[in-house]
Amino acid sequence: MSFGVASPLALLLLPLALAPLVFSALRPSPISSVAAAPQDTLSGLVAAALRLAAMLAIGACAVAVAGPYREGRSIPRSGVGAEISLLIDRSASMNETFAGRTPAGGEESKASAAKRFMSDFVDRRAHDLFGVTAFSTSPILVMPMTDHRAAVRAAVQAIDRPGLGYTNIGRGLAMALSQLPAGSDVESRVILLVSDGAAVIDPRIQDQLRADFRKIMPNLYWLFLRTQGSKGFSDKPDPGELDTPQALPERHLDLFFKSLGVSYRAFEAEGPAAVAEAIAEIDRLERRPFRYAERIPRKDLTGETLLVAAIASSLLLAAKFAETGLKQAASAPRRPARRLA
Repeated sequence: MSFGVASPLALLLLPLALAPLVFSALRPSPISSVAAAPQDTLSGLVAAALRLAAMLAIGACAVAVAGPYREGRSIPRSGVGAEISLLIDRSASMNETFAGRTPAGGEESKASAAKRFMSDFVDRRAHDLFGVTAFSTSPILVMPMTDHRAAVRAAVQAIDRPGLGYTNIGRGLAMALSQLPAGSDVESRVILLVSDGAAVIDPRIQDQLRADFRKIMPNLYWLFLRTQGSKGFSDKPDPGELDTPQALPERHLDLFFKSLGVSYRAFEAEGPAAVAEAIAEIDRLERRPFRYAERIPRKDLTGETLLVAAIASSLLLAAKFAETGLKQAASAPRRPARRLA
């Protein structure tokens, strides 16, 4: 571990910590000399401890003014699982039920069902790294790649908030890929797309995505939350219907994923039970040993330094209150001596 300070010039105050070696805050003694008194080991230790506490209090205050911190660092860890980038659709249609209507009574929206099963999925995978990205008209980085379960769980819990706009899956995929940088030593790297539909991806973005997927080579899973009665990715066009991305976006998104040259699997779910089965299958498939480095951010140590100064100052304050002065006994009136007869 390495340490540093935010304001190095403030360390010029540190020489003041030597002042207790010359000066004392205790009351001076009115006795001219104590050299004739016998040596008192306990008193010597107490005096030395008080001087040390005074030096520590001044020095800690000077360091606190400088703003001490501990540098961020990487800690090597190992586990069984994968790096998983969760890509969650937050378009307005995710607020509807699998029947395609606004939830009423005890009905559950597609987003709520996804949140429930994704939370269980995160809880079951104790050693995975998770990153969470949401997308509608624009992508949102909800949580960078981390193994902190509480943070990931909170990010997943937020995916059933009211969605806005449309489905811009191309930009969402680009941000999800950015959470899996090329050159990582992790063998199992996953993008899990949870969406209830697909939009048209611009051909120029498709070319860029193909290049990025070939660099990173993640396993791609698409959990398609299909609205009852709508077209699926395996449906062929009806007679007389155009087979275009605009007419059949789910079908053409599936074809695009198959053209990426990576391991790809799609799951079609028309209800909460099918979502649970798909999540369980992905959980079973992605379990491999891997090593990773956890990045620990910089930690400010000003509070700890001030605590040291407060403890040392408290010792000095207690000594000051315990200080007593030498009182000269008042001369008592003497009785006259009796004369012997």
